[in-house]
Amino acid sequence: MRKILKNLQTKDIFVLLFCVGLIVFQVWLDMELPKYMQKITTLLKTPGTEVIEIWKNGGFMLLCSLGSMASAILVGFFVSRLAAGFSMRLRANVFSCVESFSLEQIKRFSTASLITRTTNDVTQLQMVIAMGMQVLIKAPIIAIWAICEISSANWQCSIATGVAVAIMLTTISIAVGLALPKFKKMQTLTDNINNVTRENLEGSRVVRAFNAEGFEKQKFEKANDELTKTGLFTSRVMSIMSPMMGFIMSSLSLAIYWIGAIVISNMSNAIIPEKITAFGEIMTFSSYAMQVVMSFMMITMIFVILPRATVSARRVAEVLNTKPTILSGNFDGETETSGEVEFKNVSFKYPDAEENILEDISFVAKKGETVAFIGSTGSGKSTLINLVPRFYDVTAGQILIDGVDIKEYNLKTLRNKIGYISQKAVMFSGTVTENLTFGQNGKGEPTDEELNEALSIACASNFVGKMEHKKESYIAQGGANISGGQKQRLSIARAIARKPEILIFDDSFSALDYKTDKKLRSNLDKKLNDTTRLIVAQRIGTIKDADKIIVLNDGKMVGIGTHKELLSTCEVYKEIALSQFSKEEIENELK
Repeated sequence: MRKILKNLQTKDIFVLLFCVGLIVFQVWLDMELPKYMQKITTLLKTPGTEVIEIWKNGGFMLLCSLGSMASAILVGFFVSRLAAGFSMRLRANVFSCVESFSLEQIKRFSTASLITRTTNDVTQLQMVIAMGMQVLIKAPIIAIWAICEISSANWQCSIATGVAVAIMLTTISIAVGLALPKFKKMQTLTDNINNVTRENLEGSRVVRAFNAEGFEKQKFEKANDELTKTGLFTSRVMSIMSPMMGFIMSSLSLAIYWIGAIVISNMSNAIIPEKITAFGEIMTFSSYAMQVVMSFMMITMIFVILPRATVSARRVAEVLNTKPTILSGNFDGETETSGEVEFKNVSFKYPDAEENILEDISFVAKKGETVAFIGSTGSGKSTLINLVPRFYDVTAGQILIDGVDIKEYNLKTLRNKIGYISQKAVMFSGTVTENLTFGQNGKGEPTDEELNEALSIACASNFVGKMEHKKESYIAQGGANISGGQKQRLSIARAIARKPEILIFDDSFSALDYKTDKKLRSNLDKKLNDTTRLIVAQRIGTIKDADKIIVLNDGKMVGIGTHKELLSTCEVYKEIALSQFSKEEIENELK
């Protein structure tokens, strides 16, 4: 919670102190109202009272009411601004923390949970500050002030008020004790329903293709029912508090008037002015007692939203307190070489895994070389190249780029050297140009000619040229309005537009036909011959012309060489080749 409150700025503290002053002023005005009411009551019961005296005291009551209203409006205005600014900075800090997380940390929290924490949980905290801050400050001040005012009055009424307060505190404690664990569960269930909804929407094609709408509906209904039942339980528990407070307030009013009636009836020998004064005091006491009860009713409102906000604060703090496991180095200088990648006895295993995914991998990719990786599913190809941009850190060994350990690089400098094309082509909502210029590496925005060249190399010029607005055509989120092959070609063009030293292709040719695949690789060889290329592929046809082909099997290197060399020396590679080509074709290549 302390880390969350650090998002309050110095000016927010001053605004908060100013609001506290306004609230104290408002409470003072509210406490003055019963005194004027007592004076008016006494004046009305006293023979010979001039009307001007009643008007004067009534005017003071009106001024107190108007002053209290004005203070409440000002407090609401300033606190709302404070809460909105606080939530804005908190969301920004949470988003910034998430951006610095490794892929392993993001998976540990889950995407759905991180979205909920950045939106719903921060909103809960904003609500507490906007609504609760006023009540949390105002209610205790009213309660303490009113109790001080009535403590010297009738002791029977003081006891009645004390009993009412004790019952209220007991009720609040029981309700909060029952509801707090459920509020924590509600946030987890909110994560779950977000996850189910997100999966269903992202996989809508698969759901429909397999006629699984009914299954998905049941899955959603189960998550929805759990959230609904938990929400109903908490709402029912907290809903008991409001009528309970009303009952206690009405009972306390009845008790005070009953006690007052007994007190006045026992003053049978007293003169009339004394009875009038006693009546006025009972009325004033009743008002102060109601103020005490009302302050606890306001606190009840806080206890409706505070438990859930407390859980939200813990969840947000959990993100903010998580230290990134991928730490940036300090090196951002010039190197003697460029575009050289070297793996030295690299081993890697995922956190909490028992066995290595990769083991003792060593090779060198020199500037301008094409190094390809092939192997069966699960052999560690994608994992290997994801180590280069430090999506994960190696468990053992070293990865050097241009002779410098990648852990020593400033992360921005390291990734500026790399153009990455992911296994799943990711498009962002915006124009073609905005997608191509996404995340440029500090060399400035590419010119229109450079964008056209990148599209040409990636074999994307034709379909972009046929779009209604050419490069200014709109791409939907996730590239929903273009085909898989078009998304892959735009992803490749985006990486090329960065003019990187190293291009990483994570099975990025899978959606391309053989003709386009061949033409694209030819373009890369001709126009990017100084750029080092690391290619993961399933098709041998995509990588057969590579300078080096590394064959992986169960995370180990079982072969390295050219296409022809591996056909002669590596059984695993030969098996893969036989699954894609005929025996005669392979024999012809070996001749």
